[in-house]
Amino acid sequence: MNIIDRIALALIVVGGVNWGLVGIFQFDLVAWICGGQTAVFARIIYTLVGISALWCLALLFRDWDEEPAMARSRQN
Repeated sequence: MNIIDRIALALIVVGGVNWGLVGIFQFDLVAWICGGQTAVFARIIYTLVGISALWCLALLFRDWDEEPAMARSRQN
């Protein structure tokens, strides 16, 4: 798993926690931290979470049985 995958997964967790809070308590943590849903920084976070979700779709279809190239080069 590379660094981009890890960042995307971390942002998905942030988005999931935020949606959980919205669903259970009607509290939007991102909007609260950033000063409202329409604040520029909040919109950037929402956009990054959405892009991360699209990125993570590819993780569902990735072939995890293959060894990474770095691991193969160390064995040789």
